[in-house]
Amino acid sequence: ISCYFVFNTTMPCHNQQLNNVNTGQEHPMKQVRFANNNNNSSSSSSSSSNVPAVLSDSEPTDATIQLGQDNLGPQLKLLPLNDQIRELQTIIRDKTTSRGDFVFCADRLIRLVVEEGLNQLPYSECTVTTPTGYKYEGVKFERGNCGVSIMRSGEAMEQGLRDCCRSIRIGKILIQSDEETQKAKVYYAKFPPDVYRRKVLLMYPILSTGNTVIEAVRVLIEHGVQPRHIILLSLFSTPHGAKSIIQEFPDITILTTEVHPVAPTHFGQRYFGTD
Repeated sequence: ISCYFVFNTTMPCHNQQLNNVNTGQEHPMKQVRFANNNNNSSSSSSSSSNVPAVLSDSEPTDATIQLGQDNLGPQLKLLPLNDQIRELQTIIRDKTTSRGDFVFCADRLIRLVVEEGLNQLPYSECTVTTPTGYKYEGVKFERGNCGVSIMRSGEAMEQGLRDCCRSIRIGKILIQSDEETQKAKVYYAKFPPDVYRRKVLLMYPILSTGNTVIEAVRVLIEHGVQPRHIILLSLFSTPHGAKSIIQEFPDITILTTEVHPVAPTHFGQRYFGTD
């Protein structure tokens, strides 16, 4: 049996089926990140709703994230902000950034999000024996996870997931807006056959309106996946996009680095060099 210690920065992902998804046993989700203090609602209510969720706490907390008058709840989790993340966000948003630097910084930010996304997966305690014969109390992560990327920009996050989980299976969804109705339409979907038994890491770097993700989650639900088993990995989100998704699926978990009224919607074109 493979056991992984608390000091290991990568986490195991396996193709085996989940053993406890349908048993009702739940593991407490690890809370990532700080938010505005709800006790200061009087001051926040007078602030502009265009103020981004850029917060300065260095330690994760269980507080809910509140943007303007919209309480988005604990389902929305932000990575703890530091200078490294802030610089990566700045370079990605800068229109003068070369494509090489853009891809390099995007991959770094993707890796940080993926690592924290894996940290949201359930685990159990285990004991291993070290080469010196010492018994070590550690943890091992539950088996039965998979990734699903929303094409095309979501494919930019696949390598970051594979770098952490070499054997993980990754499904794909292609969703485009109908030219006449402007509604999201599913053109292609392929998942592992037992996706309904797995925890799903749904990958989509930019949440603007949230419509594409909502449609993708509906497809996963049609294949038997419960929203509480979906962790959405994103780099940037708008308040409207995050709110739309959470209102539609209150049990889903969204992990991102920043909530800001203006999202870098050029991400996919810049990353794949089609701009």
